[in-house]
Amino acid sequence: MTMKTIRQHEHGDIDQLKLEAVEIPTPSAGQILVKLHAAGVNPVDTYIRAGTNGYTAQMPHTPGIDGAGTIEALGDTGHHHFQVGDRVYITGSLTGSSAEYTLCETAQVYPLPDNTSFIEGACVGIPCATAWRALFQRGQAQPGETLLVHGASGGVGLAAVQLSVAAGLTVIGTASTEAGRQLIKDQGAQLVLDHNDDNHIEDLLEWTHGRGVNIALEMLANVNLGHDLSALSSGGRVVVVGSKGTVTINPRDLMKRDADIRGMSLFNTSPAEMKAVHSALYAGLASGSLKPSIARTFSLVELGEAHTTVLKPGSTGNIVITINE
Repeated sequence: MTMKTIRQHEHGDIDQLKLEAVEIPTPSAGQILVKLHAAGVNPVDTYIRAGTNGYTAQMPHTPGIDGAGTIEALGDTGHHHFQVGDRVYITGSLTGSSAEYTLCETAQVYPLPDNTSFIEGACVGIPCATAWRALFQRGQAQPGETLLVHGASGGVGLAAVQLSVAAGLTVIGTASTEAGRQLIKDQGAQLVLDHNDDNHIEDLLEWTHGRGVNIALEMLANVNLGHDLSALSSGGRVVVVGSKGTVTINPRDLMKRDADIRGMSLFNTSPAEMKAVHSALYAGLASGSLKPSIARTFSLVELGEAHTTVLKPGSTGNIVITINE
């Protein structure tokens, strides 16, 4: 039997993405075949497609890391609790998620709570896991601390706002559009600012009575890192989640605050850390404190347009491909 999938045979622009029919893979021992209902689209997917920012792929390549659906077949009865028909989300696969079916290692598959739709589940893997790791593993966030999410209206930023509010942090979020700022406010942020306003750090410091923030999650470090340092409290830390270039900072902003800059990549997460991340995400999804926000959905054949959209500034949530509806 065959399935529909998007494949590319060389790195390049979205014109390399073609709809093809290929054989549905058969899972071997330790593998799970998932029938996908939705696939998340993340900026990293576009870097892998294009072969930029240090990313590459073995060709032919089916884009997509995240997705959600139901288990179609199991390679063995192994040491896992999954059964055929279970609702799951994936983060990573052997064959890519821009397809009707994807083949995964068992460790790439996680249970999806009944109260979470497949479209929402497709947004958990990279956006929500990045937010949780940035906050609690790299940022060491604690209840009662104050957090700045610099660029909070995208998938990672909104997840960070929700997770932080649920954990008892005071949250400040920024966005460049009115729609984005309203969305951040709706998620529970106590202060929302326009990061295109040259005075937004001064407004933050005034709101915090000069104390600044304990943690800043930075989505565009090449533009904002220097601003983040001036917004930190004593002992504060910046976690760099994203950057599109180099930046010059004043080290004295770190020195006078005993502050830290911490990089992070989800791909550096150890198996033990990843288990902790997804255990926490399941609890958040099941309780309703974590609910991925959807900006726009596309069909499988519109993947190229989705890749273009996910890179546009002023995002207001996650981009999703719907499959097997």
